[in-house]
Amino acid sequence: MLSDSVWIEGSSRSGKTARLVTQFCRWVENTTNGQKPRHLPKPQKHLNNQQTELAVLCLAANDDNRRELVERIVTVTAGKYPVRAKTPLGFFQDEVMLFWPLLIQILNLRAQFPVRLRPETEQELATRLWRSHLDSETIRATGVNEYRLIRRILDILQLAAYSGTPIAEIAPLLERSFSTTEEVTTTGIVETPLLETMLLQWRNWCLERGLLTYGIITELYYQYLLPDSNYQQHLLRRYQAVLADDVDDYPGVMRDVFDFLLDRQVVGAFTYNPNGGIRLGLGADPEYIAGLRDRCRVESLPQPLLNCLANTLSLPVSELLDNTAGVLSLPNFQSIQTTSRRDLLRETSEIIAQAVRSGQIQPQEIAVIAPGLDAIARYTLVELLTKQGIPVAPLNDQRPLVSYPIIRALLTLLSFVYPGLGRLIDRNAVAEMLVVLSRHRQETLIPNIDLVRAGLIADHCYQPHPEQPNLLPVTAYDRWDRLGYAATTAYEEIVQWIELQRSQQQQRLIPSPISLLDRAIQRFLWNGSNLPYEQLAALRELLETAQHYWEVDTRFRQSEAIETPAQGAIAQFVQLLQSGTITANPYPVRPIGPMSRAVTLATIFQYRSSRKCHRWQFWLDAGSPLWLSGGAATLFSAPLFLHDRYARGWTAEDTLNADWQRLHRILQDLLSRVEERVYLCHSDLAVNGQEQDGPLLALVNAATPLNVKDYTLI
Repeated sequence: MLSDSVWIEGSSRSGKTARLVTQFCRWVENTTNGQKPRHLPKPQKHLNNQQTELAVLCLAANDDNRRELVERIVTVTAGKYPVRAKTPLGFFQDEVMLFWPLLIQILNLRAQFPVRLRPETEQELATRLWRSHLDSETIRATGVNEYRLIRRILDILQLAAYSGTPIAEIAPLLERSFSTTEEVTTTGIVETPLLETMLLQWRNWCLERGLLTYGIITELYYQYLLPDSNYQQHLLRRYQAVLADDVDDYPGVMRDVFDFLLDRQVVGAFTYNPNGGIRLGLGADPEYIAGLRDRCRVESLPQPLLNCLANTLSLPVSELLDNTAGVLSLPNFQSIQTTSRRDLLRETSEIIAQAVRSGQIQPQEIAVIAPGLDAIARYTLVELLTKQGIPVAPLNDQRPLVSYPIIRALLTLLSFVYPGLGRLIDRNAVAEMLVVLSRHRQETLIPNIDLVRAGLIADHCYQPHPEQPNLLPVTAYDRWDRLGYAATTAYEEIVQWIELQRSQQQQRLIPSPISLLDRAIQRFLWNGSNLPYEQLAALRELLETAQHYWEVDTRFRQSEAIETPAQGAIAQFVQLLQSGTITANPYPVRPIGPMSRAVTLATIFQYRSSRKCHRWQFWLDAGSPLWLSGGAATLFSAPLFLHDRYARGWTAEDTLNADWQRLHRILQDLLSRVEERVYLCHSDLAVNGQEQDGPLLALVNAATPLNVKDYTLI
């Protein structure tokens, strides 16, 4: 079947996805026209024409790419062939959920519907389960705190599942690596016998209660579903072709799934980017996936078809990285150099503002990319550009939910309705709640209770209590007449609403805290007005998180046959949010209006994952050493689970070589996504005051210097 399946290989923006969509159209058109297609097997007898049209498994690297792939297919085919694309993990999850009754039989599990755990609830439940294993001495020996240690152990389970490594083989794999390099033994993990015990305990504990994590879902699919003959028949009956985009970002187990399908005459079309591997370090295994190349007809696409700097500058940039003493110049590269990072952020924003005001470029044609986007840089750039009328859209902004005043106000509100939460709030939180909840009648969002009046009310009318804090009548403040009519009326409405909800809660007329949160949003925050996009996303994430948390809590209490007081679960939920581990990242609501015409602000990983392109790119902190390190985009021990590393350990030299290879891929990818100009933004000192001497300094020195005072538009 070498001539049937196709392997489409090329760099970023070389037309791989377009070629993939074309392949899809050929398959479905040949089938519906009644022809004997060359690229699609003869339909099975049990499939009618309609089923045959939809018998294509479409896969994309991440959820954003999945939606874009579906849109492109629908656009090209005029909606005649609706498709459902999935991510690899989404595919595993759907299959495990769909065939859960079969898994119940195979593993002899309790008959209950499965519940998928989010990372934050996974962390919390694992901490409870493993606390008996992790005493202070054990944690101290690892050199990391309890939170990071538990996260690393859970990550190891996930990486093992993505690579198809059984839990029983994890300990020997780590032992071999520990014995070959001193560096790995000092990075912080428990002893391997204890590690295996904890992983098995966690896996079995979750399965007994029907709780699933991404790691457990992947293991269930690979270890139990895929080898099952009944499941194999269903899989082959449902899909006669597979369409997979950007397979260089897929976990290693997908190679085994593809091999299974190709062995049984299911044809495939795959796209692969040699400079991709964006998720390498997060479970992707591009080298192992690339083994499919030998089973397909290979189509190598040329350099990017559209205008981009990679066509002319890839070689000079690579030469400068490998030979920093070179004197090559870089056309289309300009550098913004300052001493302090504060000045760098100011000058960068000023140059962007001047270019936009002059009409030389539109905001949506600019991207600001950084190896690590800290809160200071994000806030400063957004603030400086927004003040000049230029919208900024942080890409996949992962701000903690508790950083939003409306979320903090709602959490404070819970403490006045449910007993036992009084220790979780203070006077400042009460004053903030009064400000936020008193603005519901104003279209301009100006509160009826300002900060000064809210502080006075909190000082004189807030009655602290560990079990049941209370808001006293406004007359408890002897100078309440100075508050004004608007503030007094708004405060009394809030107090009356709280008293009503407290009464209904005592009568068990409020089904759950989710209902109370929804009531508060409708009464004080929504009220028919249009909230800003970021606030809407935060509220949606709050409700989704609350729904998930109580679903998991209910399952946990049912399995343990215990009656946990409601306020105990609510207190844990509030503390979980207050810790900042949950971010505003709900089911996507795409920004519209001004936000769709905004400057893109992103980390390197976020930008590459989005697969966007821009006329101008600003590489922030170009002199930072973070360009050479994977940072948060690399999980602990991730290289050990790559298939080409199974027989070997991982040394410091391997780490250095991998870092430089990743840097070359990053630069090639970024250059393929910029059309006209790159600004290298470098400050001599980092935000912590240390001198920056990262690997891109050679590029900074070769670029044309630019000063905002002398900046003239070209």
